[in-house]
Amino acid sequence: MCGIVGYIGHREAWPIVIKGLKRLEYRGYDSAGIALINDSGLNIYKKAGKVQELENFAAGKNLSGSIGIGHTRWATHGAPSDRNSHPHTSNNGKLSIIHNGIIENYATLKEELLTRGHEFKSDTDTEVLVHLIEEIYKNDNTDLLEAVRLALNEVSGAYAIVVMDEEQPGQLIAARKGSPMVIGVGDGEYFIASDATPIVEYTKNVIYLNDNEIAFLKRDELLIKRLDNVVQSPYIQELELKLEMLEKGGYEHFMLKEIFEQARSIRDCMRGRIYPNEGKVQLGGIKEYADKLKNIDRIIIVACGTSWHAGLVGEYLIEEYARIPVEVEYASEFRYRNPIITEKDVVIAISQSGETADTMAAIEMAKEKGATIFGVCNVVGASIPRLTHAGVYTHAGPEIGVASTKAFTAQVTVLTLMAFYMAQQKGTLTHSKLVELLTELDCIPEKIQMALESNEMIKEISEKFKDSRNCLFLGRGSGFPVALEGALKLKEISYIHAEGYPAAEMKHGPIALIDEEMPVVVIATKNSSYEKVISNIQEVKARKGIVLAIVTEGDIEVRKMADYCIEIPDASEAFLPLLATIPLQLLSYHIAVLRGCNVDQPRNLAKSVTVE
Repeated sequence: MCGIVGYIGHREAWPIVIKGLKRLEYRGYDSAGIALINDSGLNIYKKAGKVQELENFAAGKNLSGSIGIGHTRWATHGAPSDRNSHPHTSNNGKLSIIHNGIIENYATLKEELLTRGHEFKSDTDTEVLVHLIEEIYKNDNTDLLEAVRLALNEVSGAYAIVVMDEEQPGQLIAARKGSPMVIGVGDGEYFIASDATPIVEYTKNVIYLNDNEIAFLKRDELLIKRLDNVVQSPYIQELELKLEMLEKGGYEHFMLKEIFEQARSIRDCMRGRIYPNEGKVQLGGIKEYADKLKNIDRIIIVACGTSWHAGLVGEYLIEEYARIPVEVEYASEFRYRNPIITEKDVVIAISQSGETADTMAAIEMAKEKGATIFGVCNVVGASIPRLTHAGVYTHAGPEIGVASTKAFTAQVTVLTLMAFYMAQQKGTLTHSKLVELLTELDCIPEKIQMALESNEMIKEISEKFKDSRNCLFLGRGSGFPVALEGALKLKEISYIHAEGYPAAEMKHGPIALIDEEMPVVVIATKNSSYEKVISNIQEVKARKGIVLAIVTEGDIEVRKMADYCIEIPDASEAFLPLLATIPLQLLSYHIAVLRGCNVDQPRNLAKSVTVE
């Protein structure tokens, strides 16, 4: 995905756009650019590298103008370079465009445009689109809004775009399909962005564009149409986002801040949803489907990446407590099969951003087959909450670090609540057991805070592992998805090759890799598989492997065998994934920092995959 910012109004555009790009840099950071219109015409400044490189490059240049568009890129078509950076211009240099997404039929369009005399300066699909808009604009005797609308009716793929015309300096055109876009409504001014983070500083009033909508903006005018030319009535809603959520708050990195926010984010996720004394879970977002949950045949969870790991935890919880069969699918694979789905199935789609392209495609397919779709999402107003029949927000707050931390534990918390809610509806848990579980769940934020107190010790342990080339993570039961998530975090931000396995599967291959240079991280908390995990640790030690164990406080047995132990508070097996995840996040963070890696912006990754 890429980051988009636009402004039209009475202020200088450059400071707003450049600050917005810095806020959106987690969406893509291989190049950045800004286009402004002022008395000297259209001025474009763009540079490969981080937004700071762009700011340095533009220093001392003409940055005036009250209309501007900016872009921070995560490369899809064309390698990261100055020439492939956005904004791109039309053949005559009058139109400028920024784009998030992929134009799938760009090659066919480009071939036709070449025959009409167009010359291209980049390797991107985006430049093809702005040339197409120009071709329609100059030959069809129409205005820019209509030219953009007609052009978009000729393209296939996903996009969020903003277009600007040097000869019409008082207007912006924005459109979206399958890629997010929000419009901030000010007093005589409008703001455009991929998400609300660049906007919250200036206005709380926003409009989330829907798929296949196009917006025409002037300082004192807003018109929204569908691509079929039907005018729409915009729905303005108020942002809940607070500016201080977007700052580091004294932490060295956003990732560390977000790890330490988890006691608060989990508490926010549960607020108003659990009543321990009454033994009751209340989920207003799926309340109208309470009766259906009593009779469903199956639940299918679809997700990608970290959200898929959360789904695996959800599978254990739902099957254990609600006694409903659960399948967990990679959305990217699920959508390309011909899965058997019926109207008796419930599909739960999990996505932090609510914009994951493969997950959205899986939702659409499941809806066509008659399934009921629930969403688990963090971002209010995102695409997935609007595509699903019902759902539950995680309320984790904005997550700026690319590697998900608090988003994962918030998703696991929501899935825990859903498991208990379904059990409540089906009567598979006694009232006394539900009271017991909810009472303990209510204490988990405090236990999370206790787990975070191991930070300094984990930092010291990280020194021992920072030069490792490979690492295994092992767990049993719900500790297996925790192991998968721990391995993913380590490889994402430190670039150490890491793999997560069910502990019993170690003997089916991975044990061949174990030697005195192989660190093995084991989820060895007190649960139903504890004795089996001890046996697995003995097998690793017999082959001279280095064992780092996540153990329950007060553990004696594992401590006798492991090289290093990190304790977490005692808890029921249902809540161990929430607690055991914390030290693994801190371990990955500190190893990456010691290796000199950019933990907030790891190479080749962006926060959400909004293209297929």
